[in-house]
Amino acid sequence: MFFPFPQTIWLVDSTLRDGEQAPGVVFSPREKMQLATYLSRIGVPELEVGVPASGAEEQAMLRDLVGLGLPSLLTAWCRAKEEDLEAARECGLGGVHFSVPVSPLQMKLTRNDFATVERNVTQLVRQAAQEFSFVSVGFMDASRADLDFMMALVGHCTDAGAQRVRLADTVGVWNPIQVFQTYKKLRSVAPDVMLGFHGHNDLGMATANAVAAISGGADSVDVTVNGLGERAGNAALEEVVMALQVSMGMDCGIQTQRLAGISRWVAKRAARPLPVSKPISGRDAFRHESGIHCAAMLKDTRAFEAFAPEMVGRSRRRFVIGKHSGSASLAQALHEEGITLQRDEAAELLPEIKRLSQELKRELTREEILETMEQCLPLRDAI
Repeated sequence: MFFPFPQTIWLVDSTLRDGEQAPGVVFSPREKMQLATYLSRIGVPELEVGVPASGAEEQAMLRDLVGLGLPSLLTAWCRAKEEDLEAARECGLGGVHFSVPVSPLQMKLTRNDFATVERNVTQLVRQAAQEFSFVSVGFMDASRADLDFMMALVGHCTDAGAQRVRLADTVGVWNPIQVFQTYKKLRSVAPDVMLGFHGHNDLGMATANAVAAISGGADSVDVTVNGLGERAGNAALEEVVMALQVSMGMDCGIQTQRLAGISRWVAKRAARPLPVSKPISGRDAFRHESGIHCAAMLKDTRAFEAFAPEMVGRSRRRFVIGKHSGSASLAQALHEEGITLQRDEAAELLPEIKRLSQELKRELTREEILETMEQCLPLRDAI
């Protein structure tokens, strides 16, 4: 039986499912093929590729994805219904994921109760275990559910043949401390089951919660490229990978130097421009303007960088020259243009650089810096 219990962190990329559920985002069939191939090539072990019950067009796309023969496990997202299971079976996918309501609110809205959920999930998992190499069960709205009920339900799922149980912070209300404590408790009663985490970013904590889940004992976390997803999105692939690697020393098995490229690719196809300050892939993620910072960076780039930009496929850009610049960064910027400033010249030029930046309310362009230098130091080349 296929059981991907990870030696490293097991990532589940849901860009093709949860990512495309972001308002207004549509990937063409060709783009889905390209994205699945790229994600698989960079080392993502599992791709949640779609919802078979959506209809014939979705099913045809899923069959095409299966036909690519990718090394990653391809899983379908399903409701806890027999017709969804049948639709997934028709697509030839290796894995299936059922989502079941576990919070009082979600059970009320779906006309379920504790006993009904336990009975239905047990029956469906047993059936799925006979037809799929990998069966995952998701607890929808786990962050607002009773922990004792979830711990009991984990046992029912694994006894029926599920290899993974995945908790979903469906509306993004968990904080990292709560996530850590929940997974510590679940791991204590389910030491052998694969535990997963699916986090939403409504309060800006999806990436932190994913890291907390791993710290608490989770084996897998769901991600999407750029955090693309419903409402405020999901935990971002590139952020989770680097957070685990840099802050926790954990290897996700991902070719990190390709993260920036796939981030830009998805941003363009989803028509969702990247925020300039977005971690890892934003324009300003490795740019510096502060004079104190730039002076230190000239001596040792580690002074104000958690990791080198080359690790994620970025290049180190020149310093930003603007209101907060210092003489060292200004001199370095001009040095890159083949111009060497003396200390007194930099001191004379810097106030005008700051004034112009403040007036324009932005950083200065290369041309503006050179023009300002010519105006402030007109006799420099003649002396």
